[in-house]
Amino acid sequence: MATVLTIGGFIGSMMIAFAYLSAQQGWVGQDSGSYLFANLIGAVLILASLYIDWNLPAALVEGFWAAVSSLGIWRLLRGRRTQRSVDGTSERI
Repeated sequence: MATVLTIGGFIGSMMIAFAYLSAQQGWVGQDSGSYLFANLIGAVLILASLYIDWNLPAALVEGFWAAVSSLGIWRLLRGRRTQRSVDGTSERI
């Protein structure tokens, strides 16, 4: 079990690092779904790995990272719902 969680933490770290690299290189936008989901999944994997080797500061950072990513995903999904206005243009609700 410990090995699986450690490998998961490693994968999570690499996901976050690659998402950051991708955003810095302009390969993805910081508000794109792939960037936000990679950060959320990465943070959750790192949090799971902390179960075997607890570290409060790391847990706080990853918890915050997951919360911010979740907020971004929520905004992204909310922004995709559009409503036609009277004049035929789309506006966000």
